[in-house]
Amino acid sequence: MLHFDSDYMEGAHPEIMRRLAETNLEQTVGYGCDQYTEHARQLVREACGAPEARVFFLVGGTQTNATVIDGTLGYHQGVLAAESGHISVHEAGAVEATGHKVLTLPSHDGKVAPEEVEQYISDFYRDETYEHMVAPGMLYISQPTEYGTVYSLAELEQLSNTCHKHKIPLYIDGARMGYALAAEGSDVTLKDIARLSDVFYIGGTKVGALFGEAVVITNPDILPHFFTLVKQHGALLAKGRLLGVQFETLFSDGLYERMGGHAVGLALKLREAFRTKGYEVAMESPTNQQFFRLPNEVMDRLKESATFELWGPRGKTHTMVRFVTSWATREEDVDKLISLL
Repeated sequence: MLHFDSDYMEGAHPEIMRRLAETNLEQTVGYGCDQYTEHARQLVREACGAPEARVFFLVGGTQTNATVIDGTLGYHQGVLAAESGHISVHEAGAVEATGHKVLTLPSHDGKVAPEEVEQYISDFYRDETYEHMVAPGMLYISQPTEYGTVYSLAELEQLSNTCHKHKIPLYIDGARMGYALAAEGSDVTLKDIARLSDVFYIGGTKVGALFGEAVVITNPDILPHFFTLVKQHGALLAKGRLLGVQFETLFSDGLYERMGGHAVGLALKLREAFRTKGYEVAMESPTNQQFFRLPNEVMDRLKESATFELWGPRGKTHTMVRFVTSWATREEDVDKLISLL
């Protein structure tokens, strides 16, 4: 079988496995206070161009989102997000379980529109009964989005300006950040992300690590006791070195960037093959997630030889599906899939 379900089906990049094995029997202090984790923090700060940023390593994306959002918001506040946003759809109510409502906005191919963020916040405070309502306390976006689309630099600047105008933080979910940075036509760098957001995370789980996400806090006024919050949320890894070694490796010798470029290149090859063979491209994604609307008989035949995700319920005649490449996808597997079309 060929596998295109997601970008975290394999274990980890061989270089990460090598470094974990090399350091396996070393004795270091726990909770991320070791020399490997400190070096990883420094490498992340350098990559982000944010020497004063505070960097923390957590295990998974849902855990990270729930901890950051709960720690940032006041008791009376909720988080703005696209109706298709991961925290709204695919995190099993993890944010709501912390006592905060997800306030949804229209999704435009996975993105929120700056003018609609502005409209929501302005309308909220124009309502004389707003004190009886859940206040918008921060904005959540993901780069890339759940549909593989990416925000342009101009869009991020607009969103950042809107958030800062209304004195709410901008939080960027970067579970697939490596693929966004390598996206076709993207004009956004990691330094732009750090400059325009208040807090964001760089995903490792979906970009070559066994597990792990790097939370980068650039706004000194939010999350002042984040280490304690991480512990309260059961998210503090005692063997913190395991995260430090992985991110130290990811951010050495351009590995993170190379993995992103590899996956995106193969995803675009796949997209063009589908298009050339006459199938409908459902979403113009420039990243490693590709969406197609296939006749059900074609989809059923492909499922005999390849695994992929149905993106929503099965349609009567056609169904939207998602194919995902990763840092470990082999070009020969892409070619085999193309030959099946």
